[in-house]
Amino acid sequence: MAPIPDHLAEGLDIVFVGYNPSIRSSKTGHHYANPSNRFWRILHGAGLTPRLYASHEGDALLRLGFGFTNIVPRPTRTAEEITKDEYAAGRAELLRKLTAYRPRAACFVGKGVYEQFAGRKTEGWGFQPDERSQVPGIREFVGPSSSGLVRMKLEEMVEIYKELARWKRDELGRRR
Repeated sequence: MAPIPDHLAEGLDIVFVGYNPSIRSSKTGHHYANPSNRFWRILHGAGLTPRLYASHEGDALLRLGFGFTNIVPRPTRTAEEITKDEYAAGRAELLRKLTAYRPRAACFVGKGVYEQFAGRKTEGWGFQPDERSQVPGIREFVGPSSSGLVRMKLEEMVEIYKELARWKRDELGRRR
């Protein structure tokens, strides 16, 4: 299975960082393509997007200030298949990408993604303390994994991601 391309550009508002592509995403070439994945519904429900987008519309989200990447490029059925070596290599590559592209925030779609990247436990859902940021000047946000394998209710996930939407509207709106 082939990795899927990142959707990145300089100065994005938010880069969403997943574990790795699903088998379905690898086959389609689009992020969060598995029909059971709730990512697109979460973004819309939280108010981050003006309408419900589909995975094949990922390029359109660049124009909204959103990018996509993964900590590990290799597609798997579950995140449990990712090796420690893959996480270590992925952490270094993700750090390079964030430093090069300088998004205003990195949203880790899953606590485990953040913990693998940061090398420590989260401070809970939402924004992590700025002084602990891996790349100074880039806010780090931890949201639940949108995978259909996660048992959290969609409504609970949406509530957590609403904090990110408020920040984008309030904080970034003032800078423009």
